Amino acid sequence: MKKTLKSVDYGLEKIFDGAQDFLPLLGTDFVEFYVGNAKQAAHFYKTAFGFQSLAYKGLETGSKDEVSYVLKQGKIRLVLTTPLNSKSPINDHLRKHGDGVKVIALWVEDAHKAYEETTKRGAKSYFEPRIHRDEHGEIVTSGIYTYGETVHVFVERKNYNGVFFPGYIPWESDYNPPNAGLKFIDHMVGNVGWGEMDVWVKWYEEVMGFVNFLSFDDKQIHTEYSALMSKVMSNGNGRIKFPINEPAKAEKRSQIEEYLDFYEDCGVQHLAVATDDIIATVKHLRSNGVEFLPPPPQAYYDAIPERLGEHMSIMKEDISALQELSILVDADEEGYLLQIFTKPVEDRPTLFFEIIQRMGAKGFGAGNFKALFESIEREQANRGTL
Repeated sequence: MKKTLKSVDYGLEKIFDGAQDFLPLLGTDFVEFYVGNAKQAAHFYKTAFGFQSLAYKGLETGSKDEVSYVLKQGKIRLVLTTPLNSKSPINDHLRKHGDGVKVIALWVEDAHKAYEETTKRGAKSYFEPRIHRDEHGEIVTSGIYTYGETVHVFVERKNYNGVFFPGYIPWESDYNPPNAGLKFIDHMVGNVGWGEMDVWVKWYEEVMGFVNFLSFDDKQIHTEYSALMSKVMSNGNGRIKFPINEPAKAEKRSQIEEYLDFYEDCGVQHLAVATDDIIATVKHLRSNGVEFLPPPPQAYYDAIPERLGEHMSIMKEDISALQELSILVDADEEGYLLQIFTKPVEDRPTLFFEIIQRMGAKGFGAGNFKALFESIEREQANRGTL
């Protein structure tokens, strides 16, 4: 595992050597999915993942072209948007990609400055700065394209105290199931095409001021049949982390190739959401019907003490409890982490979720890659896409 910055040893809260300060990011504001039926998708995310109703925009609020449901859990906000007529350009996105992530919205102090700084460094404009007002104040937004048809929208909301956004009303619902303990978005992973990973690494470095603090090649991320390469990009304060994956040549088709084939473009592969108690969260999600990847073999769990080394002395979880739920464990010099991956949540084998609990570790589960990808390959074999 290659570290590209010495300052990673001091934690991502420090400003990395080489990170730029022209684009200060305060966090992830929201993630917007384009979906075929937002009303039904919202019910799924509430029922399966424990999200709560937050805000709504549709015909009742004067929106004639699209409807959006906003869900919240912890600091996570998901926006589910569906077109209301055949003329909407959203239909083009759905026809090509199926349901998936369109917008990764980033919370900023100054949306005008964020737009100016990124576009002058080469970003393609999605839209120029706009001011949205209602009786609760104003929000300023601007947007740029990133890989594929995915976009970053900069959101400045310091002068707004409404429920979510001008044009939205509170979404009152009698059905709000218990949350699953999900706290915030830890990272979001993008899949890009052959030979494109370094292109987008450079783009995030030059346009967004990010740094590449972890890199994995096909010698580290491979199985008997498939391989991929990945580089993890982070902004200066470490609040935004975007791993970028590229397929690598191997005997059979990797999960990245499968994604690109079915999404028909680059795009967001998965959202990693953090919890403080992964055992309780996974039990909750399983009871709600969330499907996870099949478990690794017994040998994987037998090897955990050796893999964790000195961190076994501080590990609070019982290995048998982790094995019962198929939760994976890995460690780096700063601690350990626990993670598990859902099966795709769409009909196309594209978007999925990762549940992660960090116990000091800053990495991304490099020690779990082989076990994880073998589980994915078993699912690919069932689909006939390996």
